[in-house]
Amino acid sequence: MLAIENVIVEFDGKTALDLDRLTIKEGEKVAVLGRSGSGKSTLIHYIYELMRPHAALCSQRQGLVENLSVFHNIFMGGLQRHYWLYNLVNLAYPLQKNRHTITQIARELELDCAINQAVTHLSGGQRQRVALARSLYQYRDVFIGDEPFSALDPSMGRRLLAHVLKQHKTVIMVLHDSNMALEYFDRVIGLHEGNKVFDAYCKDIDSDIFQDLYRQVSPGKIDITPAPFTNAVTR
Repeated sequence: MLAIENVIVEFDGKTALDLDRLTIKEGEKVAVLGRSGSGKSTLIHYIYELMRPHAALCSQRQGLVENLSVFHNIFMGGLQRHYWLYNLVNLAYPLQKNRHTITQIARELELDCAINQAVTHLSGGQRQRVALARSLYQYRDVFIGDEPFSALDPSMGRRLLAHVLKQHKTVIMVLHDSNMALEYFDRVIGLHEGNKVFDAYCKDIDSDIFQDLYRQVSPGKIDITPAPFTNAVTR
C-alpha cells in the first residue's frame, strides 16, 4: 500500500526526518513511538500527504472551528464526499440521516450531551474527541493519528482506540503509551532525532526496548529483528 525510500524533511536547515525506507501494508496497524522532537509528527504528516485521498487524519493541530457547534465540526469531516451546495444546505438544515449518524458518533465518544455547544466552551479532552469524531465521520479505509488520545484518561483512550481499529482497515498512529502499542498494534516504529532506530513486529519486541528508545542520546540503531521491506508502492 505504501513504500517510501530516501526521505529527508528539513525545517529551517535542520533535519526533522531522515528515512532510508519504510513500508506499510494494507491492513496493518502500525504505532510510532519516540521522544518529543524525534520526528513522529513529521512522519505522520508526510505519510498523510501521500495517502490523502484514502486516509483520515486526526492531528494535534485539531483545526476546529471555535464558534461552530460540536455537531457542525463533526459534519465538516464529510465535506469532501459531496458538492458545495449539498454541504451548504446541510450545514443549515441537516438531513435526518446525517444528523442520526453524527449523533451516533457523538454518543460513542461521549459527546452527545455537548453536541449543540460551540467547541470554544469545551474542555481539552472534549475538543480532542471532537477532532477524533470528525475523522471517524470521514469513513476512510486508513486512519492516521498523531497522539489522538493524549488528553484522555487511559480507560477512555483504550476504548476509543478499539473503536478506531474496528472501523479502519489500516491504522498508523503516534502514541506515547508503549503498553498500548504492544497490546493493540501489529508493528512499532521507533524514532530518534528523525531517524528510524527500529521497526519490528510487536511479537518480536521486548518491552525493555522502549527504555533504550527514550534514553538514547545518539540515533544509533537498536538491535532488533526488523519488519521486512516489501516491493509495495504508494497508491
